[in-house]
Amino acid sequence: MMTKHETPDQMPATRKRNDGAVAYFSGCAAETSVARAYVERGCELLESRWRGPSGEIDLIFSDAGELVFVEVKKARSFDAAVERLRPAQARRIHMAACEYLDHTPCGPLTPMRFDLALVNATGETDIREAAFSHL
Repeated sequence: MMTKHETPDQMPATRKRNDGAVAYFSGCAAETSVARAYVERGCELLESRWRGPSGEIDLIFSDAGELVFVEVKKARSFDAAVERLRPAQARRIHMAACEYLDHTPCGPLTPMRFDLALVNATGETDIREAAFSHL
């Protein structure tokens, strides 16, 4: 539906902008929910949306001396959320983690894992530890 200040050729751009804003805020809410779940487990949040030359890592925690790199995926179901992590994205996250490790005392010898945190349509979380550490 057009607003009174919108012409028909502006509708798709406006809709796209609105969809992008909804996705952004939905992603922020999912990350906040996941961060809360990790903190409740006793983890310390080190970084949120950390960005290096290779890409972004949603959340980085310290868990009893281990660094935990977390990718958050939100979808209508946990199964649908799992499907959103593509191998190329997992590789970029691994490369970004290597860049992050360059700034830690032990560098690549730092104990670490890569978790996938899923959020479904009702806001429930499912944390899958070491879900893509093998890449």
